Amino acid sequence: MSADFAAWLQSRGLKPGARVAIMMPNVLQYPVVLAAVLRAGLVVVNVNPLYTPRELEHQLKDSGAEAIVILENFASTLQQVLAATPVRHVVVASMGDMLGAVKGALVNFVVRNVKKMVPAWELPNCVRFPVALAEGARLTRQPVDTGPDDIAFLQYTGGTTGVSKGAVLLHRNVVANVLQSQAWMQPALAKGLPIEQVVTITALPLYHIFALTVCALLGMRNGGLSVLIPNPRDIPGFIKELQKYRFHMFPAVNTLYNALINHPDIDKVDFSGLRVANGGGMAVQEAVARKWLAKTGCPIIEGYGLSETSPSATCNPTDSDAFSGTIGLPLPSTDIAIRDDDGRDVPLGQPGEICIRGPQVMAGYWNRPDETAKVMTQDGFFKTGDIGIMDERGYTRIVDRKKDMILVSGFNVYPNEIEGVVAECPGVLEVAAVGVPDEHSGEVVKLFVVRKDPALTEQDVIAFCKERLTGYKRPKYVEFRTELPKTNVGKILRRELRDARKAA
Repeated sequence: MSADFAAWLQSRGLKPGARVAIMMPNVLQYPVVLAAVLRAGLVVVNVNPLYTPRELEHQLKDSGAEAIVILENFASTLQQVLAATPVRHVVVASMGDMLGAVKGALVNFVVRNVKKMVPAWELPNCVRFPVALAEGARLTRQPVDTGPDDIAFLQYTGGTTGVSKGAVLLHRNVVANVLQSQAWMQPALAKGLPIEQVVTITALPLYHIFALTVCALLGMRNGGLSVLIPNPRDIPGFIKELQKYRFHMFPAVNTLYNALINHPDIDKVDFSGLRVANGGGMAVQEAVARKWLAKTGCPIIEGYGLSETSPSATCNPTDSDAFSGTIGLPLPSTDIAIRDDDGRDVPLGQPGEICIRGPQVMAGYWNRPDETAKVMTQDGFFKTGDIGIMDERGYTRIVDRKKDMILVSGFNVYPNEIEGVVAECPGVLEVAAVGVPDEHSGEVVKLFVVRKDPALTEQDVIAFCKERLTGYKRPKYVEFRTELPKTNVGKILRRELRDARKAA
């Protein structure tokens, strides 16, 4: 099937190295399209389906994407910006495309007409996914000479400027990280009776780097079965799906583990086959890890990584039951250095910036040599912006973030982007965005606003953001102040705002 779609993509005149955007949640079409794009020698540009038109337009223009495959639920967003982008080919999928004629038609009817999940859209000259597959089946896919130094993914992430930019992940970066992850998981998967086929619960969104590597690509490498969960926020529905399978791997973020163990139906799930629960994307809380182990008998193994590192860089041993409170040890062929602001290694037990060197580290940022130079050192280390302490055993603990990044349910939110949007709100004079703790998502965005118009309300600001920012980036709280703390050169002191909140 992926060969058919690859042939269709090639028939559109897309040459090796051309970028193809994928804007879909965890539906069956995603792995088919993913494999097809790579088999055609093209570059995958993962797009969050919940992006606003502004966010989508930036990513399509910045990447130079020539084609996009999108679920019809989000087609209205694309319609608003398509003319301003370089996209020439649009393929539209629907929820029922790969569920068989009868079930597929029923699912599409319910999604469109009962649940009203598909806003009206119009994309002239688009091609429906089943049509593209049928046309591709009558074509012959042309062989491509893809090498390890060719680009596989542009994985978008935020940055110091607040402008989302693409981490250039080469085929060798991604292959290395899949093999590193496979080797690291092996001790846990080897415990107990042999597993005929590894079953992975894929509740993390496949467009996110964590799920892309650990669920999709590692699952393909293992010849495993991935159970795709389109909406893990529906915990009762999620638990019903879990009851259908004897599963072995369950990568997730802390908030999802927490939601499951606090649901009354969790005891109906059979966890006896679970060998690995990979915790990442945000810090795993000890209380959650303890309750999860008690409920499932399988420890949460916390790891660490970023889009720029494909993503996995460190992980706790998978055959350990103890909660370490750390991000673990470097993966094979990976070096971790803890350095000061001058680039010198600090002594063990002392805080410094976590720096990573290994085959999984990106080639740089797409068309952004300036941003690349800020994070890559002369000796090949990537500067993460996170502050950590390494102990005498080689385990690293994150103690702070040098960046002001906010982590909402495992997604990076960058204050500069939020502030740039809110600054356009009528009645706002100054704004600062910080992260504050939240029991459900780890952190949420809080704004500190100096008003230009005294009549401006919290509801005005939140409504303005709702139109321009995707859900996890929107502020949950707005606090009005007469002034914001600044340095002597006028830079807003976000840390002081955070510290004032903690002291309150």
